[in-house]
Amino acid sequence: MNNTTKGYLDMELLRFTTAGSVDDGKSTLIGRLLYDSKQIFEDQLEAVEQASKRSGADGQVNLALLTDGLRSEREQGITIDVAYRYFATPKRKFIIADTPGHIQYTRNMVTGASTANLAVILVDARHGLVEQTSRHSFIASLLGIKHVVYCINKMDLVNYSEKAFQDVKASIEDFASRLNIQDIRFIPISALFGDNVVDRSDQMPWYSGEVLLEALENTEIATDLNHEDARFPVQSVIEAENGDLLCAGRVAGGSFRPGDAVTILPSGKATTVAAVRSFDGALSEAFAPMSCSIQLADPLAVERGDMIVKVEDHPQVSTEHELMLCWMSQRPLKPEGQYILKHTTTQVDCRVTEVVSKMDINTLEESYEASTIGMNDIAHIKLETSAPIVTDSYQRNRDTGSVILIDRETNETVGAGMLL
Repeated sequence: MNNTTKGYLDMELLRFTTAGSVDDGKSTLIGRLLYDSKQIFEDQLEAVEQASKRSGADGQVNLALLTDGLRSEREQGITIDVAYRYFATPKRKFIIADTPGHIQYTRNMVTGASTANLAVILVDARHGLVEQTSRHSFIASLLGIKHVVYCINKMDLVNYSEKAFQDVKASIEDFASRLNIQDIRFIPISALFGDNVVDRSDQMPWYSGEVLLEALENTEIATDLNHEDARFPVQSVIEAENGDLLCAGRVAGGSFRPGDAVTILPSGKATTVAAVRSFDGALSEAFAPMSCSIQLADPLAVERGDMIVKVEDHPQVSTEHELMLCWMSQRPLKPEGQYILKHTTTQVDCRVTEVVSKMDINTLEESYEASTIGMNDIAHIKLETSAPIVTDSYQRNRDTGSVILIDRETNETVGAGMLL
């Protein structure tokens, strides 16, 4: 492995999602980001140039064609599925989840945004805060995304007006004050002409903040992980050559060191960490989100789905759970319905015991007379599991606070839930 490859592998990764209303310019923005940061191969660019000429793009390269890969998407002028793009700068690696903006694809946005560190939400400078802006902001908040960058796009169509930008910014700030988002920023851009995307705009001398690429490169995400609560969901138990039993998995929070006093949940048995190992050998410490194996000092019965935690810091162990659920199936949620619940490395049967309310994600109001929960609805529900599971609230830990529901008959993933 040469030094260049090693340097790339060691770079920090930022996952971000993009969202916006139809025609707000998401695909053009991503195309501009890739084009201006020189992340496009010559054959890709040539293909896009040819397609732009065929579509009569006035001699201008249609950068949206770089991302709207499906023919059906290009024909309808919308993004349908979640598309993942990869690029890197000398400072950081990136994975972009380009998600649909339309309400009928809410479940797709939830899927794309569920692992994101940051959300880029596009807003048309001419229209300002619209229902889809509210919805995308609420979903970002619900999914625990701590950083949101609002790109006020199409500034060229409002003559690069500072007042137009400030008016839109003020209306979004008022709405976003009711959400749980720690870091909110606003950037005036024109994705079509590249203003403030990768290069600073000459058209907006009144704006002195970061351009979009700088915001993506400089956002601090290392502190976003839960470094306080030590959580290790056991994925498998391996017998080493010398007979030692090793619990393999990925650290979901905090850190583990040899000598730590730990508890195995849900059994409640106590022991200490004898050793922490990786593929390369013994470690003095393993922390989130590292994959490793933990050797316990005592020969306890441990199995997949158990969780190793620090003695002084226990999560909740219960069969009764309350969560916000995004319903993803065309078949509605069944009252008293029975499903399979998957949580970290464990899988149990569960039963919905109550639908508390359905959320109107445009107004942030809850309806307590929710008769049916259908596809793309977000609901506050209660459920009971057939065996205790070990959980934190989603706001505290995205790994140990999230679940998915699976239909027992079809094996289809029907819901994604955030534990309260």
